[in-house]
Amino acid sequence: MQHALKNTKPKYLIDENGNKKAVVIGFKEYKYLIDSIEDFEDTIDLLKAEKEAISFTPYEEFRKTWLKA
Repeated sequence: MQHALKNTKPKYLIDENGNKKAVVIGFKEYKYLIDSIEDFEDTIDLLKAEKEAISFTPYEEFRKTWLKA
């Protein structure tokens, strides 16, 4: 669904002066936007955590320790 918005034909709600005030899109496009925003927020959180990390444990080492528990 990489190009879910490529062929989107949004409809606009306009006020009495002809100014666009809202957009109506299909549920599939809406879901794609929400999922994309959530992925973006997760990426930002991960980058922030990496930047602020005091120490780092490589994944394979963490996995071995975690599997022993």
